[in-house]
Amino acid sequence: MFEAKAKVLLILPREVMDRARVFTGEAITRLKGPVSLQMVLRAFIDEGLKRGNQRAILANIQGQVRAVRELRSRVHARARARRHNGK
Repeated sequence: MFEAKAKVLLILPREVMDRARVFTGEAITRLKGPVSLQMVLRAFIDEGLKRGNQRAILANIQGQVRAVRELRSRVHARARARRHNGK
């Protein structure tokens, strides 16, 4: 299963992590054995990639792109304001 693996750092919203933790607890109860958060996140990614609902996935990605653009524009605006006020 893990012959060819890559390490990835994910930065996730706390809400997503909380939901994954809840799911992990449910999986532990149902499977009556140890289940790690890493196992759950791997399964979510794997099963999500198998789904054919690209529209929902692309909508999610689009929302993330917009959020990043908005954040970056605010950071750049603050930097410009500091430069302008500092001169």
